[in-house]
Amino acid sequence: MKKFIAIAIFMVVGLASAQAQKAAKMEFKSETFDYGEIQKGSDGIGYFEFTNTGDAPLVIKDVKSSCGCTVPKKPDAPILPGETGKIEIKYDTSRVGPIRKTVTVYSNTDEPVKALKVKGTVLAAATETATKDSTR
Repeated sequence: MKKFIAIAIFMVVGLASAQAQKAAKMEFKSETFDYGEIQKGSDGIGYFEFTNTGDAPLVIKDVKSSCGCTVPKKPDAPILPGETGKIEIKYDTSRVGPIRKTVTVYSNTDEPVKALKVKGTVLAAATETATKDSTR
C-alpha cells in the first residue's frame, strides 16, 4: 500500500511539472504601430498582429492604454499554439498633433505584461489649414 501511494504521488508531481513546463509565447510582427501622418477625423483603427509561438493556449486577460484617446480591444478566444491573432487599437483623431501612446497587454505568456508603442501624427484637415492661412 505504501508503494502504491508513493507511486501515485510521484505520478501526480510528474504530471504537474510536465504541465508547468508548457507555456504560451506571444511574438509580435511589430511592437510599435506607426500611423504615420493621418488626417484629422480619419478612422484611427490599427492592429498589433501576433503569433502564439509557445506550446500552450495563449489567453490575453486584458489590454489597457496610457490614455482614453486610445481604445484597445483584445481577442475574446484563446489563441492556440501556432495561430495568429490581433489586438485592435482605435485612436481618437479629433486632436491634431503627435501621437505617443502605450498599450499594455496582460496575458498568460512567459512575459505576462508587455508594453506596445503607438506613434504617428494627426494632421489638420486641409480646410482648417486654409482657414487659418486666410485669417493672417
